Amino acid sequence: MSDPILELRDLKVSITEKPDIQIVKGVNLTIRPGEIHALMGPNGSGKSTLASTIAGSPTYTVNSGQVIYQGEDITGMTADERARKGIFLSFQYPTTIPGVTMVNLLREALKARRGQEVPAREFIQELRETLGRLKMSEDFARRYVNDGFSGGEKKRAEILQMGMLRPDLAILDETDSGLDVDALRTVAEGVNALRRPEMGILIITHYERILDYINPDFVHVLVGGRVVKSGDFSLAKQIETDGYDPILKELGLLQEVAS
Repeated sequence: MSDPILELRDLKVSITEKPDIQIVKGVNLTIRPGEIHALMGPNGSGKSTLASTIAGSPTYTVNSGQVIYQGEDITGMTADERARKGIFLSFQYPTTIPGVTMVNLLREALKARRGQEVPAREFIQELRETLGRLKMSEDFARRYVNDGFSGGEKKRAEILQMGMLRPDLAILDETDSGLDVDALRTVAEGVNALRRPEMGILIITHYERILDYINPDFVHVLVGGRVVKSGDFSLAKQIETDGYDPILKELGLLQEVAS
């Protein structure tokens, strides 16, 4: 069995500005190369907080536990240090950057990821190959970052960044949020086109529908800041059919969540 890409060891996390508010309350999770994990749960369960914490967001503080990435404790590392090491976070609400083209953003990001300037010819070749794999026009890369983009285009821009940066760990935080069926399929096809045996993927989602296109190896249910149940893809199907209440009732957590 291959060594883990990511290990979360009894991770407990609070809001930095409100340290008495603990959101994540002891999460253990292991992701190995080639694996796709889906993290599901009701609103307010701590899914996006966990994703942001793995990526190093200063909005949250680790109270205890560890984030181990490729065998190294990165709990105290900044977000940019983690990104340089190969952790990628696709945002639920991507930021618009008027005046900065996708090409310029990608080239600077690639320079930071590799620690050196990428020759122009090499960069253009890689960009064209990535656009081709994603079935995207070169005109897309010339546009300002997310400026005037539709919801689907913003998510495709995130996937393009992932394709160029070639992360070892990709975290997709509610990539399906706000997408219609066609846009969802396009984004999911892009993720599948970029999958590599050495990369691990963590998908954060409320719903099962994106998992119909990106089939996970493992599904985890997060409730109240804790992983309360794990299983295979059938667990996501169960949630889609019956919702979360039967699981919460089975575990004796229904009243706790309701309150």
